[in-house]
Amino acid sequence: MRRRRLGAGGPEVSAIGLGCMSFAGFFGATDGATSLRCLAAAVDHGIDFLDTSNVYGAGRSESVIGTFLKQTRARVVLATKAGIVNGPPRRFDNAPDHLRSELEGSLKRLGVERVDLFYIHRREEARPVEEVVGTLVDLMAEGKIGGYGLSEVSPGTLRRAHAVHPCMAVQSEYSLWSRQPELGLIQACAELGTAFVPFSPLARGVFGDPPLRPEDLAPDDFRRRIPRLIEPDWSLNKAAIAPFRAFCADRGWSVPAVALAWLLDQGPHLIPIPGTRTAGNLTAWAGAGEIAFTPEDRAEIARLLPVGFAHGDRYNVEQAMSVERYC
Repeated sequence: MRRRRLGAGGPEVSAIGLGCMSFAGFFGATDGATSLRCLAAAVDHGIDFLDTSNVYGAGRSESVIGTFLKQTRARVVLATKAGIVNGPPRRFDNAPDHLRSELEGSLKRLGVERVDLFYIHRREEARPVEEVVGTLVDLMAEGKIGGYGLSEVSPGTLRRAHAVHPCMAVQSEYSLWSRQPELGLIQACAELGTAFVPFSPLARGVFGDPPLRPEDLAPDDFRRRIPRLIEPDWSLNKAAIAPFRAFCADRGWSVPAVALAWLLDQGPHLIPIPGTRTAGNLTAWAGAGEIAFTPEDRAEIARLLPVGFAHGDRYNVEQAMSVERYC
C-alpha cells in the first residue's frame, strides 16, 4: 500500500483508509466478528488509517475498533468526530464542554489516550469557527488529539479555521458522481497543506461489485431517501454508469478499484476512505493504488462519466441541511 501525508504536519498513512460507519449497521445488518475480520483484512492489505465517529451506532463503531486494537495491538492512525447530536431534533453542537465530553467517550470506547485526528463532524452555524478551533487547539495542547479536521465545510470556513491553527484534514463526499469539492475545496486544501479525505468514494455502493440494487436495501436504510437512488433518476444513473463498468471489465479492473484509483489520481493530498462491512468487499478495491492510468484512460473516464452526469441530488432536503453550501 502506498503512503500519503495526512496534512502538512501530520503522520504518513495508507493512501486509502477505511471508513468504519458500516460497522454500526448503517448499510445493512452486521456483527462484531464480521467487523473484526474486515479490520484484520484492512491491516493485512497495509491500510492503517481508520475513520469513525461517536454517532456511528451511538459509539458501536468505535467500540468495535477498540476491541480490535486490544486484541491485535495493531498500529493504526485513528480519526473520529463529534458535533452531531442525534435528536429528535437532530442538531449540531461545537461547544467546548460538548466536544470535550464526546471526545472522552470516544477515547474510552477506542481504548486509547489520544486520537491522531479529531473532526468537527458538522459545523454549528451560529458559533464562530475561530472559537471552535480554539477549543481544538487546547485539546491538542493537552495531548488528547494530534490534529483537527473539518467535515462538509466550505473553502471559506477552512481558510478561517486554518488562520487560527493549521487544519490537518477536511472530509467531504467526493466521487465520480459527486464533484462539488472540485469547485474550490480541493484546491484550498492543496494550497494550505491540508489533506482532503473523500468519504463515500464509491458513491454509497453505486460503484461497488456487484452493482447496488436500491430495491434490495433495508426499509430503514437512509440511502432509500437519496434522490439519485429513487426513480426515475436511478434508472437514468444506472444506464449512464453501465459503459463505465464495461470499460473497467475490458481492462481487467474491478469497478470499485478504478473509482478509487481515479480519486487518488486527482492529487497527492487526497486520501479516500471507502467503507465496507466485509473483508471480501475490501479485497475488491484494496489494490486500487496499483492502477496506473494512461492519458487515454483518463480521457475515456472523463468521456464516460463527465462532470455533472448524475441525475438527482446526492442528498434530499433534510439530509442536505447539515452541509455548508458555497456555490
